[in-house]
Amino acid sequence: MNRPALLRPMLYALTLAALLYAAILALLWFGQEQLLFQPTPLDAAHPLAREPDVHERFVDVPGARLSLLELRLPDPKGVVFFLHGNAGNLESWFVNADFYRRANFDLVMLDYRGYGKSSGRIASEAQLHDDVSAVWLQVAPRYAGKRIVFYGRSLGTGLAARLAVQSPPDLTMLVSPYESMVALARTHYPWVPGGLLRYPLRTDEQIGRIRGPLMLLHGELDTLIPPAHSEALRTRAPQARLVLVPGGGHNDLQQFDSYLQAVSAALRAL
Repeated sequence: MNRPALLRPMLYALTLAALLYAAILALLWFGQEQLLFQPTPLDAAHPLAREPDVHERFVDVPGARLSLLELRLPDPKGVVFFLHGNAGNLESWFVNADFYRRANFDLVMLDYRGYGKSSGRIASEAQLHDDVSAVWLQVAPRYAGKRIVFYGRSLGTGLAARLAVQSPPDLTMLVSPYESMVALARTHYPWVPGGLLRYPLRTDEQIGRIRGPLMLLHGELDTLIPPAHSEALRTRAPQARLVLVPGGGHNDLQQFDSYLQAVSAALRAL
């Protein structure tokens, strides 16, 4: 068999592999929302506020109506504006109101588009940031002169970091943060080009611009977002305090006393 005849099957296999790779990348480009955001929708009639000091409300944003839950105390020291992770909804996230009652802080939490009772769908990173800013602008006047805390968890850390640059709070808390979605994708999917990501969420570019107290908390056993991400972020923000939770993973930090004590101490110090 001559050399061209030997090369033809190899070239055919390489072409098929390249086409398959291109098809996978195309699926990732157009399907990023399904991969990154895992909402659990709720019926509009589903009750979320089940305690007398917890209130449900909505904030209208362009093209959607966002669902909020608010713990409102008689005379709070301030408010924790909480941006949750990429899965579930307010029903699964707004579960520790007693912790904030003891700290005498109101708690305000929103569901992103498509989560819980929020309408619409997430279409871009800019839209996510704009929605968070719009909700905060609605909430902020009630807390003039009080202590403001921006709290981001997992997905919400990138949103909280950007908001903290735009509207500096008294304390920024980033729990299980990522350097960026680009860096996180490089950890888990090194074969995916960084430029393919339409939601880069560059916390690393924002964190050095945050003024005021900054606290990073991370589970030492977190395999989804390894604690190396928090350690890298700390090098970009000299004022940041990093708390590593022994035995903590990604979704269970609230079960560890060391985590709860660190958050409680930070709120008392304000």
